[in-house]
Amino acid sequence: MYVEQHASRGPVAALSKDADGSTATAAVAVPLAARLQASLAAEFALLDQTLRTSLDSDVVLVRSIAEYIVTGGGKRLRPLLVFLSAQALGADTKSALVVDLAATVELIHTATLLHDDVVDESALRRGRPTANAEFGNAASVLVGDFLYSRAFQVMVGTGQMRVLALLSEATNRIAEGEVMQLMALGNLDLTETDYMRVIEAKTAKLFEAAGALGAIAASAPAATERALAEYARRLGVAFQIADDVLDYRGDVNTLGKSLGDDLAEGKLTLPIILTLQRGSESGKALLRSVLAKPHAVLPGQFLEVMAALEECGALDESLARAEGEADAAAAEIAFLPESNAKLWMLELCAYAVRRSA
Repeated sequence: MYVEQHASRGPVAALSKDADGSTATAAVAVPLAARLQASLAAEFALLDQTLRTSLDSDVVLVRSIAEYIVTGGGKRLRPLLVFLSAQALGADTKSALVVDLAATVELIHTATLLHDDVVDESALRRGRPTANAEFGNAASVLVGDFLYSRAFQVMVGTGQMRVLALLSEATNRIAEGEVMQLMALGNLDLTETDYMRVIEAKTAKLFEAAGALGAIAASAPAATERALAEYARRLGVAFQIADDVLDYRGDVNTLGKSLGDDLAEGKLTLPIILTLQRGSESGKALLRSVLAKPHAVLPGQFLEVMAALEECGALDESLARAEGEADAAAAEIAFLPESNAKLWMLELCAYAVRRSA
């Protein structure tokens, strides 16, 4: 499997070529997302400039929250996918079109985070208070709406109907995914199929759009656009499943949020669903008891849940599913000519399932 063969290179070290064509091995302590942003420093400088321009407003509170979000860090995987997909197909990644497309997906993603944190009552993201914890729920929701509207203004500015069609459909699916997740809270009958429908819409759809946008910027044929979109979609699925595993196995010091947040919110992620299917009777009973009152999960109960998940192999199985999706993502771009961008895209497949945050 691709992920197994390259796991040691994932977030640990990556072999890539610098702009001058020389080969370089990145420092082991620097996560892949940070190294990728460094390799695209000029593109990300233009992205930041575009985001700040897009988020400018005469309303002080809008500016304050927007600045708070933009300076909050994050992996920025979705704009990365736009840049890498475009670069792999020979497009100028510093062009206004590519930068605007990258900014649009980041604006949409950030808007969803603002709304997510309100719905989930989250207090911590990326190691610091969420916008709703800092500024209040009402302000976060309204500024999230502002970001959505700004995203559509930027995409209209590209003058491409294909971009509008793609991103309007993606935004609609993301909203549907959020509603499906809300309806699924505490539903002990949730199936793996139900779970996949949620993450396909909520997470993978914007990944998919980002891959397709890079191909659109490169004026690639429809078949190539579909391949890049499918690569990014499967990467998004792998990323989300691995994220659900990290909610139980992650390092709280690097994760940027508390362990067990999904459980406390009553979310039935894949590890929970698998345990309810194949766990011991005592393990199943424990989960049913905890999920009946998710917001009251005690530290001791969380450790018991962890033990139940590990006992039946639910976490290992979930990670294996993520690896399968990452392998399938890598296969989608096998046809691309060899390039630094392709190497980075393959590295992302390993990183998606082997990261620690």
